[in-house]
Amino acid sequence: MKKRIVVSLMLAATMAGTLLTGCGSSSTTTATTSADTTTSTADAGASTADSSAATTEAASDAASTLTDFDGNPITADPDLADATSPKGDKVLRVAIECAYAPYNWTQESEDVPNGDKAVKITNSDGYAYGYDVRCAQEIAAALGWDLEIYKSDWSAIFMGLEDGTYDCVMSGMCYTPERDETYDFSNVYYYRTIKAAVRSDSEYASYTGLSDFAGKNVKVTTQAGTNFINYKDEIPDAVPVTDYETSGEAFMAVENQTADVVVLDYTTCVSALTTMPDLKMLDLDADDDFTPKEGDSNDCCICFRDGDTTRDLVNQAMDYIGWTDRDKMDTLMDEMITLQPNAN
Repeated sequence: MKKRIVVSLMLAATMAGTLLTGCGSSSTTTATTSADTTTSTADAGASTADSSAATTEAASDAASTLTDFDGNPITADPDLADATSPKGDKVLRVAIECAYAPYNWTQESEDVPNGDKAVKITNSDGYAYGYDVRCAQEIAAALGWDLEIYKSDWSAIFMGLEDGTYDCVMSGMCYTPERDETYDFSNVYYYRTIKAAVRSDSEYASYTGLSDFAGKNVKVTTQAGTNFINYKDEIPDAVPVTDYETSGEAFMAVENQTADVVVLDYTTCVSALTTMPDLKMLDLDADDDFTPKEGDSNDCCICFRDGDTTRDLVNQAMDYIGWTDRDKMDTLMDEMITLQPNAN
């Protein structure tokens, strides 16, 4: 099927302020002579150059400290030495929700308890970290590029991709045939499983199969705009209710009894339960559990514009650093769960 991209110019204009937030300052200096003005301008130029060089050097130093799954320092793939981004430079620009722990979150400083460094968010305050960010850091290091993280609400995240603000979306996103009509996807960077969570003090907490919900007319929610919506109707006699902008809000709906069941993935459920002890993730029998939809994938891939060759460069970088081992991916995700801030 021929792929298509539909861009709403009006919505793009509305969201521009959100996606391209920036700040600056200006000052006025009274010059007494033209010589003074020339000297001041030269000094300012030198200062800017020094600052730029320092930033590049800091980014290179940060990249050199990254290690792969086996603890080996990550160096740039020599076969990618001539590769450049769609803007012609060596910067990987990634959009991340920064509010979907343990895949991604926002924190106040660059320091991470395990010694890692979070990434300063380009278009917002704070720093980003989590599984998605760590993967993006390693991919950028393998490319030999700098990394920029752009924070966006999930509902608007594709606007900045389509208008070229960033190169890709990497926010716990799954491949679907519908999305494939419009976008290109990388190889899998995390494998996941669909799960349901309920209040631990509810009658549903003892259920061991989806069939147990028959006749209960439970209210089911999930995160809006995700493939998890496709699994809500696998719960017999489910009553759909409002889906939420973030996964955290969906869990809170169950905690507050606005909904009875939330359908999300295993990792997100485990993460939420660390701060919401009133909830329980159901361990359903294999023959009475959620069934993957034909053609759909529950696995996380990086999303690119249709035809963008950056996808191929990223796939090569992922192969170069060995981002293909499911057990090692799970180990890293388990670590991210322990590192996430409680606020996320």
